[in-house]
Amino acid sequence: MDFSQFSGVLLFLFIFSIGFWLLIFALTVIVPIWLFGSWTEIYKEKKAKKVAAKS
Repeated sequence: MDFSQFSGVLLFLFIFSIGFWLLIFALTVIVPIWLFGSWTEIYKEKKAKKVAAKS
């Protein structure tokens, strides 16, 4: 295997690894933050509707 093939394999592994770690990061950090933020917005809207209904 000459250098061009070796560098191609390394480039493929590097890009594949970046994709893998971005997926892990998205599933463990971004998605929970997004879900928690959505839940808090829904909760705030329901609370505001209750306060508006009582007034």
